[in-house]
Amino acid sequence: MAGAPNIREVALRAGVSVGTVSNVLNRPELVAEPTRERVFAAIAELGFVRNDSARQLRVGRSRTLGLVVLDVANPFFTDVARGVEDTANQHGLAVILCNTDEDPRKEASHLDLLAEMRVQGVLINPIDTDGRITALRDRGIPVVLFDRLGDPAVECSVAVDDVLGGRLAATHLVEAGHRSILFVGGPLTLRQVQERYEGASAVVSARDDVELTILTTTALNVAAGRAAGDRLATADRDALPSAVFCANDLLALGVLQALTHAGLRVPADVAIVGYDDIDFAAAAAVPLSSVRQPRQQLGRTAAELLLAETTEDEHEHRQVVFEPELIVRDSSVR
Repeated sequence: MAGAPNIREVALRAGVSVGTVSNVLNRPELVAEPTRERVFAAIAELGFVRNDSARQLRVGRSRTLGLVVLDVANPFFTDVARGVEDTANQHGLAVILCNTDEDPRKEASHLDLLAEMRVQGVLINPIDTDGRITALRDRGIPVVLFDRLGDPAVECSVAVDDVLGGRLAATHLVEAGHRSILFVGGPLTLRQVQERYEGASAVVSARDDVELTILTTTALNVAAGRAAGDRLATADRDALPSAVFCANDLLALGVLQALTHAGLRVPADVAIVGYDDIDFAAAAAVPLSSVRQPRQQLGRTAAELLLAETTEDEHEHRQVVFEPELIVRDSSVR
């Protein structure tokens, strides 16, 4: 099978030099219209498709952005990625999606690979800042943090006020009459989990008649939620909390499944509030109350900050913080 046609074959077919073909592709205003038409006709006849990779690497960067997320299976990150991709597409860029599975070693490997690929910039919800992010910046690759505030002296970041989100969830449950609330989430090394618990704790600590306990998980997925729900379902019914606040919706959906399977009624026996307000929250068998984050807007804003940093001569780092919103549904209303 013959190989793909190259630029020399286009030049030969059009009766021009390789340099002229290159100008037609990259600086067409320098080439007379009749010559341009001959070159385009030769391209069409041969089915020539330019290989842009080598040209991009010669100028020092590719037409790609790196997006590094904790768990691509989590719809929260899918929605963030959609916002990033929408913005990148408007600027003629592609997005390389990297999944870390909350594993620092995978994160490090992805960052090294993105540096080798000379991406224009990296968007990341980091697990570990062991120097690789600094190394990217030292190589001229800007980095923007999302779903986490950064150091305004060195980086842009986009986040949601998770302390406020925790306060919204706990306030709702307290005002609904709950006096025994369980927080389900983890690992606690994740800033988002810490701050959501911190917000809930601040509400409870101001009350003498409300108790907040914590059940830590090793992950933020449905399986971890089901395991937590199974532990609750097998406990003494007199010791059951009257409400559960989960660090994200996947955990909440898992808890809901386990409690329902065990014959417990939600919210009559146990109320549940999640976090993120993914699409599945409203579609659950018992529609899930949740703290909503502006997921796509978060992604779009992060990408806009990154693109600004790649193009502005005098860039000022910005820290953008969105406010979450409590969406009340059947899972927490008796």
